[in-house]
Amino acid sequence: MLTIAFADIYEHPLPEGHRFPMEKYGLLPRQLKYDGTAADDNFFIPTPAEVEDILRVHDKAYWQRLKELQLSKSEQRRSGFPLSKALVDREITIAGGSIQNLYYAQKYGCSLNVAGGTHHAYSDRAEGFCLLNDIAISAAHGLHKRLIKKALVVDLDVHQGNGTAKIFAQTADVFTFSMHGEKNYPLHKETSDLDIALADDTNDETYLNILNDTLKTLRKKADPDVIYFQAGVDVLASDKLGRLGLSIEGCRQRDQIVFDFAFRHSIPVAVSMGGGYSKHLPDIVNAHANTFREARKIFF
Repeated sequence: MLTIAFADIYEHPLPEGHRFPMEKYGLLPRQLKYDGTAADDNFFIPTPAEVEDILRVHDKAYWQRLKELQLSKSEQRRSGFPLSKALVDREITIAGGSIQNLYYAQKYGCSLNVAGGTHHAYSDRAEGFCLLNDIAISAAHGLHKRLIKKALVVDLDVHQGNGTAKIFAQTADVFTFSMHGEKNYPLHKETSDLDIALADDTNDETYLNILNDTLKTLRKKADPDVIYFQAGVDVLASDKLGRLGLSIEGCRQRDQIVFDFAFRHSIPVAVSMGGGYSKHLPDIVNAHANTFREARKIFF
C-alpha cells in the first residue's frame, strides 16, 4: 500500500513576499489525487514526534529555546523563517511523519512524506529553512528502537546535507551520502561519509551516470537495512536556488534509479521531499509528484 504523510499544518503560512513556496505542500496531494497516483486512503496524518525522539538528535538547550520561541533575530535569519509556534509545531509534525515513514517503509517497501528533508538543521541550531532534522530524528529513533541496524542517507537535494552529515559524523551505523552543487549553499560544507560535488549546469546524462555508478558501490559500503531518500527537486535547471542543469525528465529518472536500487536489493526506503524553488510553481509540483509516481510504479 502506498503511504504518504500529510497534515494541514504543512501549509503553515508565512508573511507575504517570503520566498519559500509553502503552496506546494497543499497542491501536491491534490495533484496526486487528481492524476490517480494516490487516493484519500493512501494518506495518513502524522503524529508529532515525541520529545525523547527530538532530544536523541537535538541539544536540550536548543530545543528549549526553540519551543519557547526564544531564538535570537540572527538565529531566525539563519533559519530563513520568522519564528512562530505554528512553525515549530509544523517541524515537530514533519519529524513525526518521517518516523512513521520508517515503520510504513518496513511494512510496504516505501513510504513518503509530503514535506521534510530538513537536512540543514544541526543538533544545536537552525539553518536554511530547517529547524529540526527529520531524517536524523527518524534514523535515531529506528536505531534506538532496534528497528534498524544500519541506515543509508541518499541526499540528492542540490544543497549539501550539512546538518545531517555533522549529526552523524561519529555514528558508524548511519552512512551519509550527499550529491550536490559544488558552488551552492552552504558555503561551508561538512564532511559526509561520501560527498559528490557537481559543477554548475551538470546535465541529465552526467548526473544520472554518476548516481547509478555510486549506488552500486554503496550497497557494500553502507550495507543498509533502510534508505532515507532526500528527494529535493531544486536540481532542476529552472530552480532559482539551484545551479545544476537537470530537466524534469532527468529528475524523474533520478528518482527511478534510487527506487529501482532499493527495490532490487529489498531495502525499505523512506522519502522526504526536500527543496524546490523553480519560478513556475507547476514545475515544482510536477517534479515532486514524479517522485510519488515512480514510487507507486516500482513498489506498488
